[in-house]
Amino acid sequence: MTFSPSDPLLPAPLHRWWGPTPPDRVVASIERTRRLDDVQHVAVMPDVHLAHGVCVGTVFATARRLYPGAVGGDLGCGMAALGFDADAEVLAPGAVGRDVLMRLSRVVPIQRHAAPLPVAWGGRRRLSDSRLDRVLHGEALHQLGTLGGGNHFLELQRDTADNRLWLMVHSGSRGLGQAVSRHHLTRCAGRSRGLHVLDAASPAGRAFWHDLRVARAWARLNRWWMVQAVVWLLRDRLGVEPLPGTFVQCDHNHIRREWHVGPGGLNQWYIHRKGAAPAHAGRRGLIPGSMGTPSYHVVGRGHAGALCSSAHGAGRAMSRSEARRVVSTGGLRRAIAGVHVNPKQLSRLREEAPQAYKGIGKVMRYQRELVRVERELEPVLSYKGG
Repeated sequence: MTFSPSDPLLPAPLHRWWGPTPPDRVVASIERTRRLDDVQHVAVMPDVHLAHGVCVGTVFATARRLYPGAVGGDLGCGMAALGFDADAEVLAPGAVGRDVLMRLSRVVPIQRHAAPLPVAWGGRRRLSDSRLDRVLHGEALHQLGTLGGGNHFLELQRDTADNRLWLMVHSGSRGLGQAVSRHHLTRCAGRSRGLHVLDAASPAGRAFWHDLRVARAWARLNRWWMVQAVVWLLRDRLGVEPLPGTFVQCDHNHIRREWHVGPGGLNQWYIHRKGAAPAHAGRRGLIPGSMGTPSYHVVGRGHAGALCSSAHGAGRAMSRSEARRVVSTGGLRRAIAGVHVNPKQLSRLREEAPQAYKGIGKVMRYQRELVRVERELEPVLSYKGG
């Protein structure tokens, strides 16, 4: 029989970096992914955990099919980081940390600005449907430069090597990405093992591909806008300045067209990453911890088996509902001792407690052949919506 990764009788090759075998439901979900139509190669990262459709921490390649539901609704969700010309000690006085947190809530809202931001960028892009254009030029402008809830965060961190102050932001395309995802899921003509699928060469596939790229660009702009707001705040409050050449940005919910080596040689594939970061050789990336744990700046090693990818974070060990049952407010307070947070939010943030996530140290050890650690950072101030 000729080898064909898309043959339903012969699942796609699997490469994994997950450490201990994950729960049966995670393994079953990965096996379904291996048997999706046209899937050529699957890689699973050490932060893998169960999610709708496809597990977070999964990367797979296709030759001609697009799976809109396989990369999550927050298209372009990712990270940004920036260094400053100051030590993290500038935030050490409790009053200073509390004041910066209060100001952050004004310049970087969780959900939306009261008035739309005066951004001309949206006028130069059109989406595939007038209904999506109305979102782009309406509600999306209110949400631009906002953090969002769930696991999104804005942290001020200290480099454990030299104590330098760094900013790290985790956010995505906000309402625009969600609207694009919902719109195109309804336009998928077929399914493979329950997952909506598009032919990349079809009009519907080309429309999704275009809108996906716009949503990713919008997510990058959203993070950039928040970074600029924090630069202004820290300059005004603490007199610190950003360091040139330190800005890093990457996303971990996307589909990209990339060249990779497969069974037949060099192939141009559609790489689907759901909660997985690109880690091409020499590429800088960001892997966050979980409020009270370290985060990392990394450099990719370009591992072919991993489809040049890495983990995107610690990965959940508990569902949100389980974390709310198991983690007490006091337990969360002890886990993030020494980190500036809004004490009024502690009860709502229990589902984001470090206890609810895998150990980031183990995740980094499991993927040593995927990335090289450039910098370790510890949280000093954590701003989240819960």
